[in-house]
Amino acid sequence: MSTNSTSSRVYGLLLFLLFEVIVFFGLQYLLSDMGMSNQIQAENTIVPNWVKAVLFILLYILCILVAVMLVSNFVPGKHRKQLSRWVYLALLALVPMLFLLFN
Repeated sequence: MSTNSTSSRVYGLLLFLLFEVIVFFGLQYLLSDMGMSNQIQAENTIVPNWVKAVLFILLYILCILVAVMLVSNFVPGKHRKQLSRWVYLALLALVPMLFLLFN
């Protein structure tokens, strides 16, 4: 692997992490008034947090799709195959984000 390829992957990873952090905190702020913090109550139901989780998932996937559409216009053709790897990684990152959202 050449140093140019390694530096571009590190740069891509840093941009990916920046994107993930911005999207997570943005959606967390957007959905902050939804759900209940204390689920252990006799009269409590899971519905408010379920709505928050589903809305988070849908908005997160929408952010990923918009980002892929924008980035695919600026990335050279030889690097477009790597976009699918970043999308799969973003979908895997969704699971820990859901846990962090409710803690």
